[in-house]
Amino acid sequence: MAKSLHETNDKIQDIAVLVSLITPETKQTGIDPSYSLDELVRLAETAGVEVAETVVQNRDKPDPRWFIGKGKVLELRELMDRLGANTAIFDQELSGAQVRNLEEMLDAKIIDRTQLILDIFAQRAKTREGIIQVELAQLTYLLPRLTGHGRNLSRLGGGIGTRGPGESKLEMDRRHIRRRIGELKHQLEEVTRHRRLHRARRKETGVVQVALVGYTNAGKSTLLKQLTNADVYVENQLFATLDPTTRLLPLPGGKDVVLTDTVGFIQNLPHDLVAAFRATLEEVNEADLILHVVDASSPMRQEQMEVVGRILNELGAGGKPQIVLFNKIDLCLPEGLQMLPSGEGYLKISAYDERDLTAIREALQRSLSGGTKSFRIPAERGDLASVLYRIGDVVNQQMDEADMIYHVNVNQADFAKYGYQLAPFAVQKPNVHEETNESR
Repeated sequence: MAKSLHETNDKIQDIAVLVSLITPETKQTGIDPSYSLDELVRLAETAGVEVAETVVQNRDKPDPRWFIGKGKVLELRELMDRLGANTAIFDQELSGAQVRNLEEMLDAKIIDRTQLILDIFAQRAKTREGIIQVELAQLTYLLPRLTGHGRNLSRLGGGIGTRGPGESKLEMDRRHIRRRIGELKHQLEEVTRHRRLHRARRKETGVVQVALVGYTNAGKSTLLKQLTNADVYVENQLFATLDPTTRLLPLPGGKDVVLTDTVGFIQNLPHDLVAAFRATLEEVNEADLILHVVDASSPMRQEQMEVVGRILNELGAGGKPQIVLFNKIDLCLPEGLQMLPSGEGYLKISAYDERDLTAIREALQRSLSGGTKSFRIPAERGDLASVLYRIGDVVNQQMDEADMIYHVNVNQADFAKYGYQLAPFAVQKPNVHEETNESR
């Protein structure tokens, strides 16, 4: 079961030197190495680590034995001795052999970016589902690296890199760990089955689903809290919340939608983590509309948007209807605001401005609306009246000879599910003007 630092030993203080290796291949990924290192500092601080120093090396390729060059390893050992650091955190993923070699040379705990993120998730997991997913991701990550974490496993007192499965589980042999992974996958399948049942019930009742997605710390949880009065944890930290929260959000037209806050994305998000959290992230795939929350004040705003777009594509949700919310505009300079995209599908907002929250609700109303459609229903087909009310709001109805003409403000998602029954009775030219999307 996932444990926090305070549950292991709150007297232990990890003092770390952060290490980044820059190669030509690194530059080809499009990720700014300096920004990635700055983000690693924030991740370490989020995990409760004191960052003593950062070290960067440029090489043509990683050293297969040490990851960084041997000379740089010796420099790192001298630096850590001088600073009293007991941990080295690498911005890239290490192999088990590299971890073992670095541990022996540095006489310190070795953590890579993936393990650091998993450690933060272990701290954040509160629900049974979250705890299962974190432990599954940690064990899947550690299984091929068991021989490379000898010092981590034997060192008493905990700290980063030892949270989650716990020391006793990590000392199992591979067969037992594989068995535990199988058990966790089975438990997760049960959780996934329950989620599917809940989603199926929501679909049957015609409830529209909206997912909040975005880079970590973009303000998703704050928006959920402000829009729905949800009792959720909000803090200026990376991965401040982990477990998804779902709340009802009333729209101006009187209809409710289901709004779900999802786990924040980050560049180099561990594949094991994405796989383990797929049950949670499936909420994005089931959404009728995505609210992409962007930190407008971030200097890496565009890169963060690209990371979110890439992960959405990996999840199969890249083609979903989307509204981009440029959040935290109160922290932006006027010239910075002018550079943000505007028009249909974009809103510039502050989560703490009530006018902007109203604008979001109105934008949702417009985006989920399929405009106004008219239907001529013969008197003998009175059974279709219930379908008319299911696909949207009936704004007007009138008799015309033996038929009844209905004008309906259509909800796109509901119309897609039930509108086929009304297709033979559609009137091509509705009498009510269809609304168009506007943006702030």
